[in-house]
Amino acid sequence: MAHDLVMNDASLSVIDSESNTSVTAYGPMDEDTFRAFYERTSRAVWVYLARVTGDKQLADDLLQDVFYRFFRANATHEDEAHRRNSLFCFATNIARDANRKRFRVRAEVVPIDPDDEDQALRVDERIAERFEASTDLAKAMGQLTPVQREMLWLAYALGSSHAEIAEMVGVRSGSVKILLLRARRKVASILGGKR
Repeated sequence: MAHDLVMNDASLSVIDSESNTSVTAYGPMDEDTFRAFYERTSRAVWVYLARVTGDKQLADDLLQDVFYRFFRANATHEDEAHRRNSLFCFATNIARDANRKRFRVRAEVVPIDPDDEDQALRVDERIAERFEASTDLAKAMGQLTPVQREMLWLAYALGSSHAEIAEMVGVRSGSVKILLLRARRKVASILGGKR
């Protein structure tokens, strides 16, 4: 019995040439399938991590950890949406762990050496990041709990369903609607009722 492997939107389809049937499996990914999945999802995961943690550099580090752990899990998924939701579960948990660690560790003050150009560039980048974070919405999002930020981002930036949000964030599906409503109201009150 001859089998041909055909790539079909990051799924493996095994086509039995004798019976002409097709079986789609979202099982463990090979390296090429993983690369394609990474290309399609990495930007959205990075943006999610940057918004949830409030730190773009940390998001760079966490992105690699998310995909490393996701690939190592070697899990089987029902379809592409299930695979993507699973990836965002990893991202949510890793971002939460990073936020817990950051708030436990005290920030160290590092004196600036005027002769060190790299350090001066890092200071300039921090100033630019602070300026960017000074927008009203960024300030409002910064006052939300991490779970509220996660839920708002998943719902309105990524368009995740309530069931998907519940799975990724770890709350009951029936609670998502009211939790999103509360988070939106909190942002609105922080912004002073501006839309």
